[in-house]
Amino acid sequence: MSEDKPAETVESTPAEANAIPNGKGHEPGEEITASAKTPPTEDGENPHRTENAEANLPESQEFLSGAEDKKTTRFTDFEGKTSFGMSVFNLGNAIMGSGILGLAYAMANTGVVLFLLLLTVVAGLSSYSIHLLLKCSGIVGIRAYEQLGYRAFGTPGKMAAGIAITLQNIGAMSSYLYIVKYEFPLVIQAFLKVDKPAGEWFMNGNYLVIIVSVAVILPLALMKQLGYLGYTSGFSLSCMVFFLISVIYKKFNIPCPFVDFAINSTASVMNVTDPGGEDNPACIPKMANLNSQTAYTIPILAFAFVCHPEVLPIYTELRNATKKKMQHVANISIAVMYGMYFLAALFGYLTFYGEVEAELLHTYSRIDPYDTLILCVRVAVLTAVTLTVPIVLFPVRRAIQQMVFPNKTFYWPRHIAIAFVLLTFINLLVIFAPNILGIFGVIGATSAPCLIFIFPAVFYIRIVPKEEEPLRSVPKILAACFAGIGFLFMIMSLSFIIIDWTSGTSKASSGH
Repeated sequence: MSEDKPAETVESTPAEANAIPNGKGHEPGEEITASAKTPPTEDGENPHRTENAEANLPESQEFLSGAEDKKTTRFTDFEGKTSFGMSVFNLGNAIMGSGILGLAYAMANTGVVLFLLLLTVVAGLSSYSIHLLLKCSGIVGIRAYEQLGYRAFGTPGKMAAGIAITLQNIGAMSSYLYIVKYEFPLVIQAFLKVDKPAGEWFMNGNYLVIIVSVAVILPLALMKQLGYLGYTSGFSLSCMVFFLISVIYKKFNIPCPFVDFAINSTASVMNVTDPGGEDNPACIPKMANLNSQTAYTIPILAFAFVCHPEVLPIYTELRNATKKKMQHVANISIAVMYGMYFLAALFGYLTFYGEVEAELLHTYSRIDPYDTLILCVRVAVLTAVTLTVPIVLFPVRRAIQQMVFPNKTFYWPRHIAIAFVLLTFINLLVIFAPNILGIFGVIGATSAPCLIFIFPAVFYIRIVPKEEEPLRSVPKILAACFAGIGFLFMIMSLSFIIIDWTSGTSKASSGH
């Protein structure tokens, strides 16, 4: 849509030409400047040229010539090498966050049927919005979220997308590190069988978060490309599968009206002889349930499938990438996560019913803090969330590069500095932030609807040419409705949360 902004021709073209390699490796490579500066003369036909080249790219890479050829080599240096399976791992890992730990609590506050309904709707909508993103990126030949915003609305569009990605992913990273802060000390405490820690430094969550950030997350976050993280993603997902199996196993292992460890240790004999546990009203699952905490459920569920900032980078690194193939990657990732989410929530809920806490694993330690299986599960979840942080950090770093240094080439010191500053900021946030629900709720209610619903729909309406699909055509009307759902969703969640906070019943503001 460069005809909308004739004044910026000279400046906008290098930025757009830059965007192609930029979407791939997250940071433009050293050799881009040369190729990026060549096309300014042909600005009028530039979008179409890019579009055609992009369309032919997978099939006929060797036949492209001139400046496009330079870009293509840049394009295939390392991209297009990630296999289908690895891409599913990477995207699955981007979707699978610590959200899974809050889902049993969400189910307790919505009821089984309502939860399944909401989860299905969110999964379907996520898949549709990935379809919109891929369609936009195919038309303009750009595979970076911020650059799609730039093509749709100029600089404000780029800034809006960049800010939403930054907020959303900083929210995600803080919730992951919050889990490390919260869980890691408990795990160490249980392994050492210490009942009342005397304030040793290695049981202080704040120190542990910093150690994990420096020792594990920072080195992975300094990788030049996302593709390298495929192996850690696979490992991270297998940790989550272990978590799921254990939750299912535990359901059949824990008697229903469960007794806290403190009482349990003295009254274990009574507990065994307690008759008719299953008929206890506290042990009947609710099919639908609405209360003040239901307000949190919708944002937590929306948060559960946000992988949109990572979709385009993964698309570019996919071998023989086509729109259809990437949509398959997305659908498989979403379907697998959908299954895991539902099972984890269901069995977590059926273990504790109304007693389930906002953080599922914490509830298990109330029964037996020294349970070996649950300790292993906690280590697995800690590993999984720690390994997800670098994947989530990549899009934030790219968004910051796009917003602050739009035409700069890849530069190691800057690459490292941004990662370092981001991690420092998130550590401070986690050390001084209140409760995990507050983080989930507020950020989920603002940036998630933008990234999942509003931006893909609005970009689609602006980017797809009117000749191809007039404004009144069905796909554009659907996209407009989709954006409307996003706005509704955002207003509803935010108003729920505000009502909750002002009435003072919120678990987020008061903490447990």
